[in-house]
Amino acid sequence: MPSDWIRFMGTAGARFVVSKQLRSSAGTWCSFNGQQVLIDPGPGTLRSCFFNSVVLKPEELDTVILTHRHLDHSCDVNVIIEAMTHGTFNRRGYLFAPRDAVCGFEPVVFSHVRKSVENLEILYEKGDYRLGDLHFETPLKHDHPVETYGLKFNLDNACVSFVVDGKFSEEMIENYSGSDLLVMNVLLKEISPEKEIKHLDLEAARKLIEGIRPSLAIMTHFGLTMLQENPGVLAAELQEKTGIKVLAATDGLVVRPDQDLF
Repeated sequence: MPSDWIRFMGTAGARFVVSKQLRSSAGTWCSFNGQQVLIDPGPGTLRSCFFNSVVLKPEELDTVILTHRHLDHSCDVNVIIEAMTHGTFNRRGYLFAPRDAVCGFEPVVFSHVRKSVENLEILYEKGDYRLGDLHFETPLKHDHPVETYGLKFNLDNACVSFVVDGKFSEEMIENYSGSDLLVMNVLLKEISPEKEIKHLDLEAARKLIEGIRPSLAIMTHFGLTMLQENPGVLAAELQEKTGIKVLAATDGLVVRPDQDLF
């Protein structure tokens, strides 16, 4: 594979899609600037590493990032880190996570697992991080029931952003501006104004795409209403409305920023 790539190991969002495994709930594996990064290892991530057309080896990971502590994003984090650290016997790798995922009441990362990584760094708003030659930011704390941060990776040839779970705000447009590839967790087709659901829907995705104007936008993390309406069809409609290339991720989709954006 080329040096920079993203594999969407799973595209499930919401507890019902995850619990019924209507789509895989594994995480997203990125190879950026020579670093192997796994984002949000949800249920089934470890198994998915070995049941793809290309086997992904957890012991070769350089870092694990949790954007937030919810189970569909963190369920496999302990077993993945154990695999990354060769059963915790080889202290290595990075873990980036919000404070409430690793500290205080009911942390989702176990204490013996936290001790097995070489570096544990807490995510925070406007955070700036280095991992070898890889630079990424957490530009915004999202409005979500738990502490949640999106990610903005500054690669050699592109800026790749992950707008994860959270309620839409105009701040998202400002903070994720400059993104060449915009990955969005679009849980619902439509959120009723009367309901306080802190996720993105199609209308929020449209606002983000039109405000940021990336070269490519990818929707993922689908709930039932998105799956029922066919995400691929909805992505095509969104592309027509915005004039920006829009894809709906599928389980196993591989995107190569250096090829697919230019």
